[in-house]
Amino acid sequence: MASTAHPDADPRLRTLTHWLESLPARHGLDLGSLQPASSDASFRRYFRLRSASGTVIVMDAPPEHEDCRPFLHVTGLLRDAGINVPAILAQDTAKGLLLLSDLGPHTYYQAIQGGLDDTRLQTLYHDVIRALITMQQARITGLPAYNTQRLVQELELFPQWYVPHHCRATLDDRDKATLSKTFTTLAQDNIRQPVVLVHRDFHSPNLMVCDRAEYGSNPGVIDYQDALAGPLTYDVASLVMDARTTWEEPQQLDWAIRYWEGARSAGLPVAPDFGDFHRAYEWMSLQRNLRILGVFARLSYRDHKHHYLNHIPRVNAYVRQVASRYDVFIPLLRLLDRLDNRQITTGYSF
Repeated sequence: MASTAHPDADPRLRTLTHWLESLPARHGLDLGSLQPASSDASFRRYFRLRSASGTVIVMDAPPEHEDCRPFLHVTGLLRDAGINVPAILAQDTAKGLLLLSDLGPHTYYQAIQGGLDDTRLQTLYHDVIRALITMQQARITGLPAYNTQRLVQELELFPQWYVPHHCRATLDDRDKATLSKTFTTLAQDNIRQPVVLVHRDFHSPNLMVCDRAEYGSNPGVIDYQDALAGPLTYDVASLVMDARTTWEEPQQLDWAIRYWEGARSAGLPVAPDFGDFHRAYEWMSLQRNLRILGVFARLSYRDHKHHYLNHIPRVNAYVRQVASRYDVFIPLLRLLDRLDNRQITTGYSF
């Protein structure tokens, strides 16, 4: 069996293998073909293997760390809305194991890294924008609320992990007051937005290139188990300011305008003026990207997943893009300058 570890040295892999062996013969699983597919920032792992109907995916979510039930619930909400998500072929939630249909071997991130001409890139992202508009019309039944408390708690990862561990800095009382005011301003603004289903990581690593009929319509959407009922602009901010792929501002605006026009046509409650919508999703992106700086620092310094540090300069640049544009965030920008040992910048503001 090809894998990252022998079953005897990996109890979860042994549990997974025994479970696959117990599944009905109609699945036609070729256990000898089991290969690692991917892992993510949590304890989840994914494996791919051949079956009677093609390739399938096994999700390994250790129940002491992960709960499969939100994944199953959100899968139903998204499928009912018309989103291409994995089909659930078999499940054992007590063991934290799911057998899923395969949406293809390549994420958008992998396709971008492999090189795409602009025509292909725009085609892929126009598909994503249409899918996002469809996804935001999904039911939000049973989803936790992305409320003010949760928004502020997420922002606390920035002073808890990014500042002391990555920047090796200590905040004084003035710095703490700056962050407190910034966090309150962002949370109060974001919570006023209309509420839709929020994927929370709607960006290139979680979008599958479905270029064969067996994979379904493009894009396939994965890693949505943390979905919440929350601000309308969250996922569009995730998409156009992708934490894993740098998009310059003209491209951000092009896709944001295309989304805004499509969302209006679909009857979604976006702001009627694009300028107001632009400000709203930029402020939403500032909340998200300050949180991500904290998350990536924690993944490196606590969990030893150091490759996440490679993305911090990009996320920092997105934070600065927004902070330099609005007067209310100039104190935050000055704090960032000190953390990054930069000269104080002034920027321009609206």
